[in-house]
Amino acid sequence: MKQPRSGNAACCCAAMLWLSFCGVATAKKEISDGPPLHSKKSDWRDATPISGPVSPRGNRSPYMVRGRSYEVLDSPSQYRESGTASWYGTKFHGKRTANGEIYSLFAPTAAHRSLPLPSYVRVTNLANDRSVLLRVNDRGPFRDDRIIDLSYGAALALGFAEQGIAPVLVEAVSQAEPSGSWVVASNRYRYLQLGAYLSLDGAQKVSKHTSTQPGWQFPVAITKAEVNGQQFHRVRVGPFADLVSLERARDVLIDAGFPSPQRLP
Repeated sequence: MKQPRSGNAACCCAAMLWLSFCGVATAKKEISDGPPLHSKKSDWRDATPISGPVSPRGNRSPYMVRGRSYEVLDSPSQYRESGTASWYGTKFHGKRTANGEIYSLFAPTAAHRSLPLPSYVRVTNLANDRSVLLRVNDRGPFRDDRIIDLSYGAALALGFAEQGIAPVLVEAVSQAEPSGSWVVASNRYRYLQLGAYLSLDGAQKVSKHTSTQPGWQFPVAITKAEVNGQQFHRVRVGPFADLVSLERARDVLIDAGFPSPQRLP
């Protein structure tokens, strides 16, 4: 099967269109359309990251799907994105993915438009804080309102198999040295910086405006930093115990009109 359609990438789009137009009812129809789905959340096993080269198949860049060009990232390092996840199920069970592996409904796998194949990602359902570790071995979803397609088993473990879609945070997983353990690279981020100001008064105004947001519960502090001989006053939010909390605070700030707060270690 040629690269643009490997792993039924074009068909994945059709599956997601069903979910988009028909919602929960379609998700249930998809689940019942094929071999019985007997997996339980308790049966779930995360993917085990394996260090190695990219697959000889599925990594051509750029590649075309339905007249649109897509680029594959040189490396998954530091990749992190929040958006909507969907899942693809029985129609694709047993068929080949973009890198030539066999898709299984219950495997800890996912499809992504731009991550190298294979890559490993931690996917967190922002609605309930459940997370899974997945191997990206397929291409898709080819819709601007979706960022990743998961196996049915992954959707079940994350608690959105019936709904069909969910808000998620997707983070690349990399190998830490020298221990050899695998960690989410972006876990190093603990603060959000709202700005750096020469004027202390300006920093204080931003700090006060942030702290008075409805329902605000995160610590805001002003710290000093010298850059090229000039002293700046940095307005920072945090520290955060985990990346999910950081991302939620960032969403609140953006909704309040703050321009893309910067993540800091």
